[in-house]
Amino acid sequence: MRTLLALMLCCAAVPAAAQTPLHPFPQHVNYAAGSLRVSHRTQAQLDQDVRDAYARWKTAYLRTAGTDGGGNPLYRVLCNTDGNGNTVSEGQGYGLVIVALMAGHDPDAAAIAAGLWRYADLHPSGIDNRLMSWNISAAGQPQEGNDSAFDGDNDLALGLLIAAAQWPGPTPVDFRANALQVLAGQAGSVTGPASKLPLLGDWVEPDGATYDQYSVRPSDFMPAHALNFAAAAGGAPIWSQSIVAMRAAVEHLQTTYAPATGLVPDFVVRESAGSAQVKPAPPDFLEGPNDGDYAYNAGRVPLRLATHALLHGDADAARQARRIASWSQAASGGVATNIRPGYRLDGTPLATNYFTSFFAAPIGVAAMTAPTQQSWLNAVYDSVRTRQEGYYEDSVALLSLLVMSGTYWDPVAIDRLFADGMQRIAP
Repeated sequence: MRTLLALMLCCAAVPAAAQTPLHPFPQHVNYAAGSLRVSHRTQAQLDQDVRDAYARWKTAYLRTAGTDGGGNPLYRVLCNTDGNGNTVSEGQGYGLVIVALMAGHDPDAAAIAAGLWRYADLHPSGIDNRLMSWNISAAGQPQEGNDSAFDGDNDLALGLLIAAAQWPGPTPVDFRANALQVLAGQAGSVTGPASKLPLLGDWVEPDGATYDQYSVRPSDFMPAHALNFAAAAGGAPIWSQSIVAMRAAVEHLQTTYAPATGLVPDFVVRESAGSAQVKPAPPDFLEGPNDGDYAYNAGRVPLRLATHALLHGDADAARQARRIASWSQAASGGVATNIRPGYRLDGTPLATNYFTSFFAAPIGVAAMTAPTQQSWLNAVYDSVRTRQEGYYEDSVALLSLLVMSGTYWDPVAIDRLFADGMQRIAP
């Protein structure tokens, strides 16, 4: 859709060898020195846990969606399984990352990855068509505004880069070229020109009256993604600047507004006029009464921070992830099923009547950065490894299981392993 060349590539015949992934699952990678691994299950058991979780996820949420104009299959991820369900860009991003990592185990991964991207490409934002419209109905129509959401496109871009690392030769989709187009959209339309923070979407004006370049969502802070984007984009400075800005924002939020817990809120706003600092958003700022709490957006933050620390040895991200992991172990009494579904920033639970893998699984990843939390890591892993709840919970949990099993990688990490001559951990 975006270029005639891309359409021609989609329709081209592909040699069978081009569908063989270079890094088939499971890739057992070495994480940063001093990090923990799940210790009470063998590597073979951990790998099977991921395969089982992937099978559950794929059966429940991955669907064919017809074909494009060239007869190529389309795939989409359901975010709502009531009836036929709709699809959000966030789900397409999760799906592309997951499927590309599961290549080798899933013989259809190349076709599915291409189909997930084609579906995203056929539903562009009406503001910046390099980005995906954030919410698409089962009938293929934009819902709640034809605009983008930062997190969906960010994961789509990373998924495309992982797919390009898996299948760098001639393929039905030029994964790398399309990743670069998404990155150009992210840099041009959804990164604050002064703040360098990720805007909520391409609908936000950087200096808008209510929503601006400082009214952002900390769960959109994905420093490992940005490191990969910098490498893919030839060292474009905007991505390293974004990493610095995200790191500073998390540090300020943790030390100023949650010194006892390390928790960060779902949304933040500018601290004061002219300030470059952020503070928790007020209730009902965008989504609901818990917009300034650690709720169903911010629950992903430990996963994002810890992934950067584990894959790339970032000491600041490790320290920030450890704050949340250490507090959660103490607050839960070391019982993983005592992790509550959201908290005030002071640690007061938002609700106490249920447990969900959405909040627990990312904390397990964060525990990997804390040398004293082996028993906590093992307990959290056990609490989530076989659960099935819903699209959002299961997608985040599967990404977390990939990290906790030692089988998650990104292109920068895998390239470093080869460049340094490091050996993967044996199966």
